[in-house]
Amino acid sequence: MNTRVSEPRGALMLSAFIALIFQVVPLPTWLAIVRPAFLVIVVLYWSISAPRAGGLFLPFLCGLALDVFRGAVLGEHALALVIVAFLAIRFHLLIRNKPIFEQALFAFAALALYEFVVWSIDGWSGHSLNSGLRWLHPVTGGLLWPIACGLLSRTHRPR
Repeated sequence: MNTRVSEPRGALMLSAFIALIFQVVPLPTWLAIVRPAFLVIVVLYWSISAPRAGGLFLPFLCGLALDVFRGAVLGEHALALVIVAFLAIRFHLLIRNKPIFEQALFAFAALALYEFVVWSIDGWSGHSLNSGLRWLHPVTGGLLWPIACGLLSRTHRPR
């Protein structure tokens, strides 16, 4: 039996595109401070739920698209997303069987790692380092993880 037939590539691409739009749409300053990294959450979900569907190519393309839209150093977000997706794919069997609270803790740690990599590259490349408010994004992403899992799990039949 061909296993590629049951992989949700359409839902994966559509959800990544929608998350990219949510990630780059301009928001008021007070709301942009707490905006979670939607694209990272979606890539993290698909890396755990269907690791072969997107592999490491999806986070790389999504990261490059985010770099282009944000005007960041080319490859900055791509590298951070690939690192996070690699860890999620590597440990997807362990993470998938955990309760949603423990999955949210992993999502928080992965989002914090993502922010750390982006923060490091910003510092090395001479860009201005934002205030400490950038570390609110992992917190709001971790809190949003159960909702994101509930919405994204409706788009396919998890294994």
